[in-house]
Amino acid sequence: MSELKNAVSLSPISLTEGAIRELGRIKEEQNISDDHGLRVGVKGGGCSGFSYILGFDLQKENDDVFEISGIKVLMQKSHAIYLLGMEVDWEDGLNNRGFSFNNPNASETCGCGSSFSA
Repeated sequence: MSELKNAVSLSPISLTEGAIRELGRIKEEQNISDDHGLRVGVKGGGCSGFSYILGFDLQKENDDVFEISGIKVLMQKSHAIYLLGMEVDWEDGLNNRGFSFNNPNASETCGCGSSFSA
């Protein structure tokens, strides 16, 4: 297996302060090592065609690597077209609690906000 590249590129997505705080809390609470980065991506499925992927993972060979406020972000190269300009936020209100995705590439989203079509 070839060596994984460590180059950090300009990020196609952004994380709000709330998302950064919550991700730091999760990483610390679950004792996630610094070898892991935050994987952001898409997969087929969901009520609108695509679902978001958000979770800590190890870097893979076909990943682009970004750093946002000290958080290493991993994304498959082919996912950038769907996520360019997306903002990940953390909502902690009475009606909603969890990560939300503000994606300018989504032509349609579902009621739960976790799937979209492009």
